[in-house]
Amino acid sequence: MIGGSTAQTELDRLSPWTDRAPAISPAEREARMDRARTLTQALGADALLVDAGASLRYFTGLPWGQSERLVSMLLAPGRTPIMICPHFEIGTLEADLAVPVEIRSWQEDEDPVALVIDALREIGARTLAIDPELPFHFAERIRAAGTVGLVDAMPVIKQCRMVKSAAELALMQQAKAMTLVVQHAAARILHPGIRQSEVVRFIDAAHRRLGASGSSFCIVQFGEATAYPHGLPGDRALEEGQLVLVDTGCTIEGYHSDITRTYAFGSVPQDIRDIWAIEKEAQQAAFDAVRPGETCESVDNAARAVLVRAGLGPDYALPGLPHRTGHGIGLSIHEPAYLVRGDRTVLEPGMCFSNEPMIVVPGRFGVRLEDHMHVTAQGARWFTQPQAAIDDLGGPALAG
Repeated sequence: MIGGSTAQTELDRLSPWTDRAPAISPAEREARMDRARTLTQALGADALLVDAGASLRYFTGLPWGQSERLVSMLLAPGRTPIMICPHFEIGTLEADLAVPVEIRSWQEDEDPVALVIDALREIGARTLAIDPELPFHFAERIRAAGTVGLVDAMPVIKQCRMVKSAAELALMQQAKAMTLVVQHAAARILHPGIRQSEVVRFIDAAHRRLGASGSSFCIVQFGEATAYPHGLPGDRALEEGQLVLVDTGCTIEGYHSDITRTYAFGSVPQDIRDIWAIEKEAQQAAFDAVRPGETCESVDNAARAVLVRAGLGPDYALPGLPHRTGHGIGLSIHEPAYLVRGDRTVLEPGMCFSNEPMIVVPGRFGVRLEDHMHVTAQGARWFTQPQAAIDDLGGPALAG
């Protein structure tokens, strides 16, 4: 149902999620680090430096973002991981860590890079694989010390994080299922005159009612603003006969959801309905193209072929699809691999992607249907059921 309810009614219907996925176990994190050590050696490096952020959380469970203070893990074969962190953060660090590490701390007037260099000398490292997310000035200071040569650790981190385990899939399933419930609730509160900001606030509150820490992001656009993939500034009021585009998500144990729905509020012209149908066909074509052994770019090609047959595009020309068909997702909302021309990464079971071949008609409207899928031995599997029709979001059931 679109419209006909109120924000308070919908919030009152929501309660904390009961079917909660378990957290990643310490044993799985240890296995991840063992694999990273093996991949680091295969890369020709003696150690791996992982900076604070999604990759450090992947290995250690530490939910810290990057800051101006160096917080990093040095991982080398046959050794306990060495964690470099500010001395005043040790207590919080120990409370957040999910695996044992050796902590080496620095005071505010000391140089944390010196701790990294000393540790590299101790283990006899000659080549260090650097997290691509490490700020340049830290990497440059390590290089300038002349102790080790540096190589890009992206091949290591990408191979570790790109294929998800059963535990990761379960956490992502929960996050996406929760956001789908929120999407349906948000559609029901719409009425003429409601502002985008009111819908954004409701979506955040609804995610919280289900047990998430609010929305991880939220884009709500009405009318012409839907023609811009990430919207326009301002706070528009909804009118009868407009398209509504809502793109939002949450995180569960750091794992992301990211679902977009585009639907009609009232009656919309037939050409809008026609574009919506083409969008749905393109999304399904991308889903059908997913098979182990195929490449990421082949999925993008399948979606674009639908648009070209309908007279849209080609390539990134508008009216048509202005961006890639999809992105990898996990502990980062956008992460390798990508469903785009030129990404020849071979699809493997466990890879997870958004499927969102948006169609933009400049100056008028845009339609984006975004659901997520993961690769299985038989092909793709939806995390959540795609939208049913332009004026019917369907039931918020899990994908079968």
